[in-house]
Amino acid sequence: MIPTASDYAEEKNELRTVLNSGIFTRAPNLENLLTYVCTKYFEGAAEQIKEYNIAVEALGRLSGFDPKRDSIVRVEAHRLRKRLRDYYEADGAGHAVRIEIPAGQYAPQFRRQVPQPGMDNPAAALPVADPERAPGIAEPAGPNAPPFPRQGPWPDLNDAAAALPTADTERAPEDADASRELAPAAGGAPLPTPAACDRKPSEHGLRLLPPAYFPSQPSLPPAAGRRSAVWAAIAVAALLAGGALLAKIVLMRPGRGGPSAPAASSLPQAATPDVRILAGLESGAYTDRFGRVWQSDRYFQGGAAFDAPDHPVAGTRDSRLVRSRREGTAFSYDIPLAPGVYEMRLYFAEMLYGDNNQAGGGEASRIFAVTANGAPLLNQFDVTADAGASTADIRAFKDIEPAADGKLHLKFTAQTGQAMISAIEITPGTRGRLRPIRLVSRDHPYTDNQGRTWSADAWSRGGQLVMRPLPVANLPDPDLLHGERYGNLAYVFAVPPGRYGVNFYFAETWFGPGNFAGGGIGSRLFDIFCNGVALRRGFDIFKEAGGSGRALVLPVHGLEPNAQGKLQINLVPVRNYASLNALELVDESR
Repeated sequence: MIPTASDYAEEKNELRTVLNSGIFTRAPNLENLLTYVCTKYFEGAAEQIKEYNIAVEALGRLSGFDPKRDSIVRVEAHRLRKRLRDYYEADGAGHAVRIEIPAGQYAPQFRRQVPQPGMDNPAAALPVADPERAPGIAEPAGPNAPPFPRQGPWPDLNDAAAALPTADTERAPEDADASRELAPAAGGAPLPTPAACDRKPSEHGLRLLPPAYFPSQPSLPPAAGRRSAVWAAIAVAALLAGGALLAKIVLMRPGRGGPSAPAASSLPQAATPDVRILAGLESGAYTDRFGRVWQSDRYFQGGAAFDAPDHPVAGTRDSRLVRSRREGTAFSYDIPLAPGVYEMRLYFAEMLYGDNNQAGGGEASRIFAVTANGAPLLNQFDVTADAGASTADIRAFKDIEPAADGKLHLKFTAQTGQAMISAIEITPGTRGRLRPIRLVSRDHPYTDNQGRTWSADAWSRGGQLVMRPLPVANLPDPDLLHGERYGNLAYVFAVPPGRYGVNFYFAETWFGPGNFAGGGIGSRLFDIFCNGVALRRGFDIFKEAGGSGRALVLPVHGLEPNAQGKLQINLVPVRNYASLNALELVDESR
């Protein structure tokens, strides 16, 4: 059986023991490197353990890192191998599980020490991990944390958990001379025109997540483990033999030669309720940086395809989604959908009109209307006025359903110039409400221990991602808050009209006694805004959480989108950088 994340309890415990042993006290690079590669291994993302990723995500190198000119990853990996070898020859000699980084690769291996009867010395260590789970891969960096078992459900925006006192923002911060994080500041997006946020900042409470505990992990006696291994080997051998015999019988059937069998790629693929179309993409498909597949342009009538492959685009982490388009005085899409309720997001970017674009002009150069099954979605819509020239813009809609013929009929009609669309995304929805949006500050999705998927950080503008190696206490899920985005941060969410709540998740693992930057209260202060309205000022994670390495959630309710259909959240530095680990947005509309 291929192991799942829950099967790694002993391996995670060993990682925690090594990190707490003190062997990395004066070697933070080695600690970051070990934490990163083990985290990727536990997440089943060993294929991302590469030299470039380690350098940028774990060792703090800039995005222009060139492994041919900079050998830091190879040098640190060599030092880490030696440090681990020395540790297991001394203090860790009696450990049942050992962590190794084989020469020539960066993916870790966890080897179990199995003593053989009648021998004074332990037998050669056997690998614990399934070889298909974490194959040997060229070398990398970033962190993970020790396991913290689940302690009940995550706090919901509507639960009755007791709120912590609101921070006293008038009080002079203490310990204000702490070191700054070692990274350049990132420019944040300008604050938009204020929109209604119906709660005063003093009404937004804080909640600590429930406390965690550390139970011991049961293990099989050595004899039972060996018997299980023998029977497992016999079962695998029998299955392989039976499979080979079956394959031989099938191939020997008349008229059924190997070459004539259909290739896997030609077999029918499982249907998916998600529809993603790149307007103007004439062939092929595109997989975005978050793993979503976008089909070539289809189901359309009228209009013409345009592409601007090298055009710079602001406001998105994947500009390919808006660099092509379909435009015309009138065109339509008739998209087949299964019965049900859907959410839809329409993507735009004005690449023709506006400052520094070919046709010049700007606002009022292109105005159009959009309808769905005859019902208006957008009228007098001007992409430049909505977002600006050469800037990605998204409009979101809920309660989208196919017509009686099983199709969604979208019509784009020009009112000035040409109508246009860059991409169409349709996903299953919930009647009356937008489905929750959950994101983690990391570059790939994360599934928590309740089976909920937290999306990769696709909504942010500004700041830098980093994986923090230090453990986070009072956290129901062991790894959720190990990613962090820091800097001058903006998050832009396209949402339909309504009222929304946001859960901000924080953990201070950079500042504090014993941490890399030292300091404590007052070392990191920042303001939090929604559409230009202050939610909190002088927010101090360390102070509100009661120390470093403690998970903290800040719930905010009653937020409404601006006239452009956006909730823009800004975390603006006051002292040192703002930071965020995860965010949850929930539709509170009645």
